[in-house]
Amino acid sequence: MAERDRLRDYRGKRDFDRTGEPRGRGAARGDRPRFVVQIHDASTMHFDFRLQVDEVLKSWSVPKGPSADPKDKRLAVPTEDHPLEYEEFEGVIPRGEYGGGTVIVWDHGTYEPLSHDRQGRPVDFARSLERGHATFRLSGSKLRGEYALTRFRGGRDGEEAWLLVKRAGDTARAHGAPDPRRARSAVSGRTLAQVADDASGE
Repeated sequence: MAERDRLRDYRGKRDFDRTGEPRGRGAARGDRPRFVVQIHDASTMHFDFRLQVDEVLKSWSVPKGPSADPKDKRLAVPTEDHPLEYEEFEGVIPRGEYGGGTVIVWDHGTYEPLSHDRQGRPVDFARSLERGHATFRLSGSKLRGEYALTRFRGGRDGEEAWLLVKRAGDTARAHGAPDPRRARSAVSGRTLAQVADDASGE
């Protein structure tokens, strides 16, 4: 599917004359795919977990945020694909707009796809997501190590939902999601309140 088609839902929900969110014009790909975790103080506070897959960011809303404890199974509800430029978005989405509220970049970095079939052969990452289970290794400033996304509900009978879990036995040190109101941006060092204050003063 063409990149512009994959962003149709994203663009259809936003008025870019009002919001500072990126429209999405494509971005050069690096050697390794990117990930970003944003804290979003919208109608409900949540974390947005995004993985670069081809030319978009596949996105999930994670109410409690990613955990560094393999015992924690975090609910992750898929949302529309976002443009690659969204990795850098930090600011205030105007009230009345879709997702109105303050956004900060809590963590970002690269990831390594790890999905394999039963014979141990690598599986295309987009294909593994379509099948409902994908594993990957995050290399961020806060999140590190192996994680998995597993679909446990979806289709006609209910809203699609996934679980985001750190792999058991992974020893990479990582920081789990903090109190979002005290968390600081990995980009600017600001809190949600400071970003909101700066925007109101502009």
